[in-house]
Amino acid sequence: MRYVIIGTGPAGVIAAETLRQHDQAAEIILIGDEPEPPYSRMAIPYYLVKNIAEQGTYLRKSEGYFQRLNIQLMTDTVTQVWPTVKKLILAQGGELSFDKLLIATGSHPVKPPIPGMDLPGVHNCWTLADARQITAQLKPGVNVVLMGAGFIGCIILEALVKSGARLTVIEREDRMVPRMMNEKAGNLIKQWCLNKGIAVLTSTSVTQIAKQPNGQLTVSLDNGDTLNADMLIAATGVKSNIGFLKDSAIATDQGILINRHMQTNLSHIFAAGDVAQGLDFSTGQYTVQAIQPTAADHAQIAAKNMLGFNQAIHQGSINMNVLDTLGLISTSFGLWQGVTGGDSAELYSPERFQYISLQFEQDMLVGATTLGMTQHVGVLRGLIQSRTRLGVWKDKLKKDPTRVMEAWLANHQVLN
Repeated sequence: MRYVIIGTGPAGVIAAETLRQHDQAAEIILIGDEPEPPYSRMAIPYYLVKNIAEQGTYLRKSEGYFQRLNIQLMTDTVTQVWPTVKKLILAQGGELSFDKLLIATGSHPVKPPIPGMDLPGVHNCWTLADARQITAQLKPGVNVVLMGAGFIGCIILEALVKSGARLTVIEREDRMVPRMMNEKAGNLIKQWCLNKGIAVLTSTSVTQIAKQPNGQLTVSLDNGDTLNADMLIAATGVKSNIGFLKDSAIATDQGILINRHMQTNLSHIFAAGDVAQGLDFSTGQYTVQAIQPTAADHAQIAAKNMLGFNQAIHQGSINMNVLDTLGLISTSFGLWQGVTGGDSAELYSPERFQYISLQFEQDMLVGATTLGMTQHVGVLRGLIQSRTRLGVWKDKLKKDPTRVMEAWLANHQVLN
């Protein structure tokens, strides 16, 4: 049996390891289009501030790890998939056959349609190659514009500040981390950053980037202002890598459409991670969730079903984000924006940079947002994922949303 996995991120690596754990004789080939060993994008900010070397970003750090597992690593780009004849077409020439295929190609940064995005000094921060280019320019006093204050942007933000750069953040929405935080929480994060000396412009968009004769960039904004910058880093979202699947007969939408076995519309082809449009635990809809815990869950379930363990069923991924912005921890879980006809509870202490919001459907917790209150993270996820019936504890939490641990323990004692 030959298993081929396209993609060497967390989903691809975990799937390969799971396959090898259960099948010692199979041929396992892991294909990536970057020259480095499999690495974690989440570790790149630590590389930017020189807390780790490049090797510190590698997903598996021991020398010869994949060779010992007899997992073959290939560096190439898959340009086409021919499902009927079970073959891949490779950019460097030639073909590669497979018995079962896992597509874990991840996502790529969205490039906004703004003039000047191709100029030198304009970067994404997505790959190690990107990080090398940024590091070569990053030094104390350098003027950096960060375009985008979403999850990815806020992860990069801390590394830029620690480098000593003079940072301006541009976010077109009315708050920071708008897909993770409501207005109160997002603006508390903004105020936290302002207090740290970072210029943050919300409800503002970049309209054009130009190169000056001295090599600096001029960044034009929709409010009529301009900024001078030595470097601009774009962090404006990602999209699934599905372009190479055109005409492959593999069904796609925002990502690759999969069932609860991680199986595509073709029984011998599976998908996992940022490229897969899988079940959302909270909504019952099929969406792309570009977060590492989802990638890990997908990978294990996909591998088990590739092996024929058809009892491996995906229960759905819970929307979960945990973010550290210069020491301020924020989280959001599930339906953090609430549901139609639902109830909510809120505690807002802006002077302490503390916030908690709970969202209920009937007497179940279905979503939550916290800021500066890390002690509740595990309990909130547990209450949502277990679909716990809170009973009288719903009213108690509406009066004091910090009592979630008591609510969990009360329910646990009843069950036992």
